[in-house]
Amino acid sequence: MNLESIDTEKWIDLGLDYGLKIIGAILIWIIGSWVIKKILKAAKKIMSKGKYDESLQKFLLNLCGWALKIILIIVVLGTVGVATTSFAAIIAAAGLAVGMALQGSLGNFAGGVLIMIFKPIKIGDLIEAQGEIGVVKEIEIFTTKLTGLSNKEIIIPNGSLSNGNIINYSTEGTRRVDLTFGVGYDSDIKKTKQVLMDVLTSHPKVLQTPTPTVNVSELADSSINFAVRPWCKTADYWDVYFDITENVKEALDAAGIEIPYPHQVEIHKEG
Repeated sequence: MNLESIDTEKWIDLGLDYGLKIIGAILIWIIGSWVIKKILKAAKKIMSKGKYDESLQKFLLNLCGWALKIILIIVVLGTVGVATTSFAAIIAAAGLAVGMALQGSLGNFAGGVLIMIFKPIKIGDLIEAQGEIGVVKEIEIFTTKLTGLSNKEIIIPNGSLSNGNIINYSTEGTRRVDLTFGVGYDSDIKKTKQVLMDVLTSHPKVLQTPTPTVNVSELADSSINFAVRPWCKTADYWDVYFDITENVKEALDAAGIEIPYPHQVEIHKEG
């Protein structure tokens, strides 16, 4: 037997060996991915039956999905022939280096955990945070997604969200609408207050409890300003805001009460 035939047989044996390992790794990846989907689907059903909060469900499913995928990758690499003990050591070393470089991401992960534990917000809440206002759409591992009032998507890092101020407009279920209207100094204060109160009490979406209020808030340079404070359900806030603004203008005009505005006086010079 010559050397050439020995080398050929050796390469064939290596090819068969690694070929079988690669095929096995591919099969494990396909089957493992399928199993992960089934596990996550089953976990979702269990949490839904257990009436887990929707925000917590998505967060835990996202976290479990990543953990299972990492385990699957390690198994696949072990099947190919990569020593898992060495691989684990490499992951630990790489994890330390990456952790130092991605402190912000780890902070965002910790922030997501804190949000899940203390639950200052949940999916569907209207919140104001980090200078943005929107409805919470998703709470993920590293970020929280909001749908803005103009239907834009807002993504806020969980680290910043958990460490900053959060105004949750949905917690109490009701909101006060803060409006200010100015009338001329010749206007009768009691009559004006009655006109404004009639507008509030006649609107179907303005709550009667808490009681809406109308008070003089300021004697400004050119107007008497009234603080108009109706209450409504959180979902009705903008309807009440815009309707009351329009209705007040119409009611004041009908009552003959002037809303001051700058006048331009034309001066004619005699030639």
